[in-house]
Amino acid sequence: MDALRTPEDRFENLADFAFKPNYISDLAGYEGLRAAYIDEGPVDADEVFLCLHGQPTWSFLYRKMIPVFVGSGGRVVAPDLLGFGRSDKPEDEEIYGFDFHRGFLISLIERLDLRNVTLVVQDWGGLLGLTLPIAPGVEERITRLIIMNTTLATGHPPSDGFMAWRAYSASRPDLPVGALMQRSTPHLSAEEAAAYDAPFPDARYKAGVRAFPKRVMTDPDMAGVDVSLAARTFWAEQWQGQSFMAWGAADPVFGLDIMNDMQQLIKDCPAPLIIRDGGHFLQEWGTEIAEAALKSFEAGVSARR
Repeated sequence: MDALRTPEDRFENLADFAFKPNYISDLAGYEGLRAAYIDEGPVDADEVFLCLHGQPTWSFLYRKMIPVFVGSGGRVVAPDLLGFGRSDKPEDEEIYGFDFHRGFLISLIERLDLRNVTLVVQDWGGLLGLTLPIAPGVEERITRLIIMNTTLATGHPPSDGFMAWRAYSASRPDLPVGALMQRSTPHLSAEEAAAYDAPFPDARYKAGVRAFPKRVMTDPDMAGVDVSLAARTFWAEQWQGQSFMAWGAADPVFGLDIMNDMQQLIKDCPAPLIIRDGGHFLQEWGTEIAEAALKSFEAGVSARR
C-alpha cells in the first residue's frame, strides 16, 4: 500500500501540545502502516479515556481535554486515524472506507488491551466509535461515554448542513484545513490553526480529508449502515454504562436536532451540556466539557451509593 509519512519537523513547537507521540507499525491487519497515538497518564490507571477525532482533525483536537482526564488519575489514549495527524497516509482514496478505520480502532484497542474505557467521540470519531461496543470482545471494555457533535449514519443524509459540507469539500481537493478550523472556531490562534495544517504538507497528503465526507453513509447500500443500525439498537436497549453529552449549538453540520435524537436514543443519557457558541469542533471548548463530564460521572456514582 502506497502511503505518505508527514515529516516530523512539521510537528515541532506545536501550540500547547507537548505530548509525546507513540508509534505502532505492526498492528494486526495494518502491517507496514505506521500509526501514531498519544498515551498519557498511568498505564495501569483504573480508567482509560479513548479520544477519537474526526475529519479533518487529529489528536491535537484533544489538547484541552487530555490534561483534565490525566489530572483525574486516568490514562488517555488519543490515536491519529490513518490518513491524519502523525499517522501514515495511504494515497488511494478508495482505501478510506468505514471498515478500514473501524477495524483499525478495534485492532488498536485489542493491542493496547484497553479496559474500563470512557469512549470520547465527535464527528467521524462518533460515526466509527459508537459502533465499537458491538464488536466482539470490545463491548465489555467500554463502561462510559462522552459524546459531542456526531451521529450514527444509517443510510440517509443527516442534515442539509452536512450535504452542503460534502459539496463544499468535494469542490476543494486541497482543502485549507487550518483556515477551515479558524472559521469554525474563531477563537483559535494563528499557531493553533497552523497545527491543524501541520499533517498536510500538500494536497497529496489529504486523501483521507477528501474521502471522509464521501464515506458518510447517506444511502442504505453504503458500507457501515448495517453495523450502525445494530449500534443504534445497542445504545437504546443494551447500554448499561454512564453517559455525558455536550452539544455545540452553533454547529451547522450536526446540529441540535441530530444531537437531540442521539440523546433520546442513548439509554439513560442525561440532559446535555449545551455550549451556545460551540461549533462543530467542540473539543476546542474541551476544558469545560471534560470537567463537567467528570463531575457528572462522580455524581452518578454517588447517587448509586
